Amino acid sequence: MQITKVDVTPVELSLRQPIRAAYHPEIESVTAVFVRIETRQGESAWGCTVAHPDLTGEEPEDVIAACQSCADLAPDLHPTNIEYSLAKLSPLTEDTPAALCAFDLAFHDLLGLAAGMPLHRLLGGYRHRIQTSVTIGIAPLEETVEVALARAAGGFRMLKIKGGVNAGEDVRRVQAVHRALPEFTLRLDADGGYSVEQALDVARALEGNLEMLEQPTPADDLEALRQVTRHSPVPILAAQSVTGPPSALEVASHKAAHGINVKVAACGGLSRARQVDAIARAGKLATMIGCLPEPALLIAAGLSMALSAPNVRYCDLDGHLDLIGDPTVPGFKLEQGWLTATDVPGLGCTVDL
Repeated sequence: MQITKVDVTPVELSLRQPIRAAYHPEIESVTAVFVRIETRQGESAWGCTVAHPDLTGEEPEDVIAACQSCADLAPDLHPTNIEYSLAKLSPLTEDTPAALCAFDLAFHDLLGLAAGMPLHRLLGGYRHRIQTSVTIGIAPLEETVEVALARAAGGFRMLKIKGGVNAGEDVRRVQAVHRALPEFTLRLDADGGYSVEQALDVARALEGNLEMLEQPTPADDLEALRQVTRHSPVPILAAQSVTGPPSALEVASHKAAHGINVKVAACGGLSRARQVDAIARAGKLATMIGCLPEPALLIAAGLSMALSAPNVRYCDLDGHLDLIGDPTVPGFKLEQGWLTATDVPGLGCTVDL
């Protein structure tokens, strides 16, 4: 199979509601970069990534430039030899793993198309659907409850509440949502905003109300995360502390969390994300498949991994819901908070560009 053409198309996508988190200013848009690969055999595959300095640590122009460099080299590669091809592209994306992600997805999509199989089956086929949480941003208590009720009316039964700015207020917000929706599964994502003492106070106050507490302490302080994990009555997940396989190994070897949230775009694609999951599984840590604000094509990739891997216990794949103008036409279904794959080969999506 020979690549004959590669198109790189950046798209600026606005968010319906700005994202506010503990560790960065409000985010109103992200840059998505779509990659289309055509082959001499007539196949056409898609990949994509997202770039934002406060989300991936990469400037969009650097990611776009790296994608262009990869596009120039891609015709010399055999795309279904995925590991070899990614190894050849890795030196071009050393500082921009988001760029490697775009080609990783395109190669995986093409492999599924060539095999005539949906990617989740090709990667393992452990399940065909999974329940996802939906995110509620940082907001005053009453607004938090209003948004939670609106998400409930939309069919979701799993809510991830963003926090990290004010620990006491976060406790009150979660408790208020729990009173309003007592049967719902609640998660709290502090985005690294707590000290060890604050994290433990929050965990103890919300014991019995929370399924998990995600990234309670700063991403670069592994010892703080380990201390919280050691004493918390609530499961602790590492998120920003894990940027790829090496950092996942650090978390697992130091028992610094009960689980790891892996985001396909942030770690450089499905191949690296699967390495993170393998490390988590070997270390007896749960895996969560998470996301950034990202097009549905990336959500499809995360879903393919979530459905293929038995160690995946948690799913948070809602990053496409608040994007305006996403050109992806998804093949998966989202109904009553459950993501279900179809039997369309590859990632199962088309892109209208």
